[in-house]
Amino acid sequence: MIERSDVTGVLLAGGRGRRMGGVDKGWLSLDGEPLVERALRQLAPQVDRIVISANRHVDDYRRLGHAVATDSLPDYPGPLTGLSSALPFVSTPWVLLTPVDMPWLPSDLVPRLSSAMGEADIVVAHDGQRLQPLVALIRSSLHEDLAEWLEAGGGKVIGWYDRHRWCRVEFSNREAEFTNLNTPQEHEWADRAGKAPTGSSGCDRETRR
Repeated sequence: MIERSDVTGVLLAGGRGRRMGGVDKGWLSLDGEPLVERALRQLAPQVDRIVISANRHVDDYRRLGHAVATDSLPDYPGPLTGLSSALPFVSTPWVLLTPVDMPWLPSDLVPRLSSAMGEADIVVAHDGQRLQPLVALIRSSLHEDLAEWLEAGGGKVIGWYDRHRWCRVEFSNREAEFTNLNTPQEHEWADRAGKAPTGSSGCDRETRR
């Protein structure tokens, strides 16, 4: 079992937010709290430290008291570039990757993911209905391989995972906890209801929010 002290959280908050009208999702408010602050509150008890991947409002993110990494490649190339840019800030053997727009993520991600690890290099959450590739425990020693793969034109999350030993962990009957807020309608509903939109858990797998 991996200990909290072995894990750095990498919070993906550097995407375009295209389906949300191009806004920086980290600063959307849910129940009076910005999504980034909610995400940090969820992550902090599970990891030793946190790195935020962000490309806009960088000074605002830095004021939250955590390291902030900006993309090393231009034009918002995707979530793996955000991870690659954050990894130089990581000194722990493992990274817990999560997106900023999943406001109900489980509080037991690290123990659940690590419990099924075996010899795997990457462990990915599955919500019982679909794989959630941006919720994953990843060996930080894969940094050089990731950087080389991106430099060679790689981009798809699962494409990179397939280069390594990876497995999935089921979070059956907990699908709502992996709901992400992709559209203004989903955000409005969730802000009004204070919970995940019913039946919505569709992770936009290839774009970092």
